[in-house]
Amino acid sequence: MIGVRVPRKEANQVRLFLLEHNILNLDFKIKRSQDHVYLPLLEEAGNDFIKDKNLQLVETVFEENIKSPRSMEEYLKDQIPAEKLEDLKKSFDIIGEVVILEIPPELDEEKKAIAEAALKFTKRQAVYRKGSEVKGITRTRELEHLAGEDQSETIHQEFGTRIMLDVKKVYFSPRLATERKIITDQVQDGELVLDMFSGVGPFALSIARHHQAEIYAADINPEAINYLKRNIKLNKLQERIIPIQGDVKEVLKNMDLKFDRIIMNLPGSAGEFLPVALEHLKAGGVLHYYQFSRNTDEPVDNIKKAAKNRQMEILAKRKVKSTKPGEWHVAVDARIC
Repeated sequence: MIGVRVPRKEANQVRLFLLEHNILNLDFKIKRSQDHVYLPLLEEAGNDFIKDKNLQLVETVFEENIKSPRSMEEYLKDQIPAEKLEDLKKSFDIIGEVVILEIPPELDEEKKAIAEAALKFTKRQAVYRKGSEVKGITRTRELEHLAGEDQSETIHQEFGTRIMLDVKKVYFSPRLATERKIITDQVQDGELVLDMFSGVGPFALSIARHHQAEIYAADINPEAINYLKRNIKLNKLQERIIPIQGDVKEVLKNMDLKFDRIIMNLPGSAGEFLPVALEHLKAGGVLHYYQFSRNTDEPVDNIKKAAKNRQMEILAKRKVKSTKPGEWHVAVDARIC
């Protein structure tokens, strides 16, 4: 096919020129020799146009560019009927080297093909399917292994923080990364912070990496605390985070501390813990409260009821993510005096 041959030192300038005039053939790879670079041209590129620029035309063989599919749907278009593809949940979670898919029951027969497509598209090591919602006091879900290695322990990276976990044993949502950054950015050096439902520690680790703060991180799931301890070492944050395993209500009974900031990310039932949280929040301290709700007013009302006669200032309200039609994971930042 037709191309142009240019000295290596002029190659980038000529490539940009060809791109600007829409005559570089992007379906084929650029070829290089020791002294020259060969740029493939579209068939409609005019010879006179090329000659006017003193470019040397050549006949040569170019290797075709193999374009990778840009979505899972492209991987699956020849394997699953288009009407079924519409039912496929287009979003999925990537946690380290693990992919977690949500595949509706009507696509059971195609689940292996979907998983293989996810493995190729994400280039991760393991693919699982959600087998249940997050449930129980340990906040775990059933997972079905579909493709790749059956290796559920992984290390996830989030804004420079390394988070080790086993997706079968603990709860972790990569979709809360921005939310964790929002909270981290509000913390001041010297604060005493309580993360009441810490899991493997993503909030606590992020805060400790960016601020000279002391963080107590509690969780009822012993596996979560085990991974939190490993994550403290992994991120070299010893003596900055105090991990505590147990029911946080019982934990706080034996703790004579008042905190500058308390994080309550247990949206399904955090309301039950509001009285004990407020009891351990300093006057002027900040509460980060999360709840599943249809609006931001209901969580604010719940905090007001629990605060009783204490003054409250709402610093921010936001919908973190949609959980199901008409329902949101809502966050409220409130200063309680």
